[in-house]
Amino acid sequence: MDESVLAAMARWPNVPAVFGWLGLDRRGNWRLRGEPVDHPGLRDFLGRNYASDESGRFFVQNGPQRVFVALAYTPWVLRLEDEALIRHDRRPFAEPRQALVDDLGSLLLLGDAGVALVDDRDLPAMLDRLCDDHGRRLPDARVEAALTGDTRACRILVDGRSLPLEAITHEAVAVRFGFEPDPRPPGDGGH
Repeated sequence: MDESVLAAMARWPNVPAVFGWLGLDRRGNWRLRGEPVDHPGLRDFLGRNYASDESGRFFVQNGPQRVFVALAYTPWVLRLEDEALIRHDRRPFAEPRQALVDDLGSLLLLGDAGVALVDDRDLPAMLDRLCDDHGRRLPDARVEAALTGDTRACRILVDGRSLPLEAITHEAVAVRFGFEPDPRPPGDGGH
């Protein structure tokens, strides 16, 4: 986090948290009250000060105030840039260890920061990385089957690693990976 943010937290430790203002969409775009955040400096600030608490609620630390983030799906979104996966906060995706496809055909990867959704615009390029247990590219029919949950003998090449592809339902993702997609204030039917 920014030094100025840490200093403000020390000066004003009891500032109430904000809920329902900030969101992260399925393409890794920040949204403030539903509107896209277009200012590059603000996007960078949000990315640098993005973290999670012990309950799996993601937030941006804005000075002394936590602004909780409503997640359209996962807490991280990945984009392909020059064949490398980059998180929405502009940091490299590191330590890939698990790959999943959900019942909606979305590709998820688990890495050092947690579970991440691959931006749908990069899905075709990522599907080209699907292979069988022997490293051979999958025929189109097997790729289609994998996207509908038949992940038998399917692997994906990510950052030099061959990861088995596993099926999951989109409803199970938050529980399995321990994050709260829609944080609420205490007493608001919250989580």
